[in-house]
Amino acid sequence: MCTAISFSAKNHYFGRNLDLYYNYNEQIVITPRNFCLNFRMEESQKNHYSIIGMATVEDGFPLYYDAMNEKGLAVAALNFPNNARYYRVEKGKINIAPFELIPWILGSFGWVDEVEQAVKALNLVDVSFSADLPNSPLHWMISDKTDSLVLEPMEGGIKVHRNPLGVLTNNPPFEQQMLLLQNYSKLSPKNPEKTFSPRIKAKPYSLGLGGWGLPGDMSSPSRFVRAAFIKENSVCGSQETDEIGQFFHILTSVEQQNGVTEVEKGKFEYTLYSSCLSTFTGVYYYTTYQNRSITAVDMKRENLNSSNLIFYDLVKDEKITFQN
Repeated sequence: MCTAISFSAKNHYFGRNLDLYYNYNEQIVITPRNFCLNFRMEESQKNHYSIIGMATVEDGFPLYYDAMNEKGLAVAALNFPNNARYYRVEKGKINIAPFELIPWILGSFGWVDEVEQAVKALNLVDVSFSADLPNSPLHWMISDKTDSLVLEPMEGGIKVHRNPLGVLTNNPPFEQQMLLLQNYSKLSPKNPEKTFSPRIKAKPYSLGLGGWGLPGDMSSPSRFVRAAFIKENSVCGSQETDEIGQFFHILTSVEQQNGVTEVEKGKFEYTLYSSCLSTFTGVYYYTTYQNRSITAVDMKRENLNSSNLIFYDLVKDEKITFQN
């Protein structure tokens, strides 16, 4: 279970919570322009946009969870169980395996409009990376500085939706999430006006009553509403550090704590990491469950014309600052 958001203040940021009960030893991985991206059914890309993101590297190939390219386009893959469908290879289509989709998009395109046109010919094929790494059921949010798309491979074909909110969770499908959002259309950061009865004269006993009914549980629909409400009403300072801090506060509002979402007996899903990708500067910021301090990797400090992947292990140990 995960939550992704696209957030514009003075600059633009994109990121997500990754909620799982296990990990694949993920790292920050930079794919330089001249690293050869070998696709299973399409021609290899020997030259492409540089990419930075969270990934597991298997047999020399970056399996990205979320990432951005040097042009400022960003993508996140989220779990989409029971709804995701992948297809047979189809002649005349662009046949891409699900694990190849993020590098294919980010290596090739710089804007959401370009992606929207390209995916008309896309066929997400049911080809796994390996026997040990079968395909996960996924859908994707794709964002640039001004627009956002949701791509959902479902029964009957790939559904592509414009995403005016810049928020995505897991289930139900995006169209239903937007429909359910109407149940919360009266939520407000302001205290509500009294409309129940003119005979009720009591003053509000607390701030925040305008948000009464905002769901607080860990389910996907509830996280969608909560993330959308908080993001849409978010206020922050004008410095980049203010904006980055606010971005992580939004993600914190929908994070999962170890012990409250049981997957199976004795195993609990929790937020393994939270990411904030600054699409203007090319910096990937992250926190982990064990380390709440923000750590950063700057793509532009690396040799982006290299032909070799660049790796950074996650900083996971808790950092506590003493003032005395």
